Amino acid sequence: MNKPIIYQMLPRLWGNNKIRPKKNGSLSDNETGKFSDIDDNTLEYLRWLGCSHVWLTGLLRHSTQASEGGCTPSHPQFVKGKAGSPYAICDYYDVNPYLADDPDKRMEEFEALLKKIHNAGLKLIMDFVPNHVSRDYGKVNPTPGHPVLGAEDNKDVHWSPDNDFFYYPGEELVLPSACPKGMEPYKEMPAMATGNNCYSPNPGINDWYETVKINYGDEHTATWDRMLDILLFWASKGVDGFRCDMVELVPPAFMKWAIAKVKESHPSVIFIAEVYKKELYNEYVRKVGFDFLYDKSGLYDTLRTIVEKNTEENGMPVELWQSATGITRNWQFLGDLQPYMLNFLENHDEQRFASEFFGKNASNTFAPLYVSLFLNTAPFMVYFGEEVGEAGMDEEGFSGRDGRTTIFDWWSVSSVRRLRKVIASGEYKSLNVKKLTAAGMKKEEAEVFCRFAQALRFAAEDQAIRKGTTYDLCYCNMSSDGFDKNRHFAFLRDFEEHTLLVAANFSNQEAEMCLTIPEHAFEWMGIPVTEEMHPGKCIKITVPPMDGTVIQLV
Repeated sequence: MNKPIIYQMLPRLWGNNKIRPKKNGSLSDNETGKFSDIDDNTLEYLRWLGCSHVWLTGLLRHSTQASEGGCTPSHPQFVKGKAGSPYAICDYYDVNPYLADDPDKRMEEFEALLKKIHNAGLKLIMDFVPNHVSRDYGKVNPTPGHPVLGAEDNKDVHWSPDNDFFYYPGEELVLPSACPKGMEPYKEMPAMATGNNCYSPNPGINDWYETVKINYGDEHTATWDRMLDILLFWASKGVDGFRCDMVELVPPAFMKWAIAKVKESHPSVIFIAEVYKKELYNEYVRKVGFDFLYDKSGLYDTLRTIVEKNTEENGMPVELWQSATGITRNWQFLGDLQPYMLNFLENHDEQRFASEFFGKNASNTFAPLYVSLFLNTAPFMVYFGEEVGEAGMDEEGFSGRDGRTTIFDWWSVSSVRRLRKVIASGEYKSLNVKKLTAAGMKKEEAEVFCRFAQALRFAAEDQAIRKGTTYDLCYCNMSSDGFDKNRHFAFLRDFEEHTLLVAANFSNQEAEMCLTIPEHAFEWMGIPVTEEMHPGKCIKITVPPMDGTVIQLV
């Protein structure tokens, strides 16, 4: 199997060219990107970058405070941000009208975009949100001809296997957020359980109070059939995969049944699970049937801790920071599950690498990138703007200055605007800092882009990275000159007669390593023994601070 590379973007942010967006600005103030902004130039760029899939986050119609752009506003007391969360779904069978040039023809515009994506040689992933819906789901012009969850619920009981939701008869919802002045408070009677398993009519400020929890029961119910219908609706339009939100809060039996049912008629559709408990990885792959899982609690958390501690103070005692040996422990834990992991350094939930909260500077990204991208055949995900070092340090509104790119506000990301300008010019293909700067990028963005793009393209094209086996060299180099097991990581990738050595340096000092390859690696990978390359030979490799290096051995 070739190595999938997934590019995640929020269309409403990707195409937004507003120069000076206002904090807490409305849709009219700050504008929005459109389906049409994901144009031929964009798709050509993604293919050139090495991507195989594009994950369009925020397609499904969600609750919003906007009344413009074809939107019907929800009550602002429960909507997070002026734009609203993409995961507070108010209609599973619709796309957001604000993404269309003509809101009344939004589905036709989406279908045209899907066709363009396929014609460009890419595949489309969209979100499936099986655990929760918006508090006003089904009340905002639901798409006719499709089932609406909760329409036939008995609201006089807390729970029933025939109900789609959980209720608190006789109790009214008490929201933790203030009602805007001059408005009547949002009314929900009886109160419904909140999406993050908050079984109470009084959700707290840290609960997902904009959502309500879906009830699946203990075995097959009508709710299962209604949720399957949603998946089949989008799969029938040609959607190539679903990123399934918070599946650990959904009964595994439902997901297993639904995945099998979808694949009966659409066998090539892939399912990606957002999971966090490493002890459940095996179940979700082997028993439930997911194609890929987030490895957030594994490789991502390991790399993040290594990076954070070493960028804070490289001279601190070893016991106070994560050793690079944690990378070895993680792949050993995974075993043969490694190809099913989805590796990443950024996504919409996590802080940007270049933010003050994580890697401090995008130039520090290449040590963790070389490990996450090159270590195995697992797919890798890029978050839009990551390739130019977007830091996520804007203060957009509901999403404060927190190192994340907002998913709640109408906003325009300046680094992405500059990237899109370069994409339109076609100059990105030059991989030349001066030309990229002349075309619109900042110098530091251009420097990061050249390295990042080269790494992605290499991962997409090189046979050893795409298909090859991996050999961890750390255990046999613990005493090697210049190799620090706590701050360095090295491994081989091999496919047929092609062998690479990859080394990452997680310190702020240049590393001059003398690495040896054991006899077992030669035998296991079938590497030919020559006078120039043999077991025990010192292979000298220099790696700059917080960086990675790849050399071809064979």
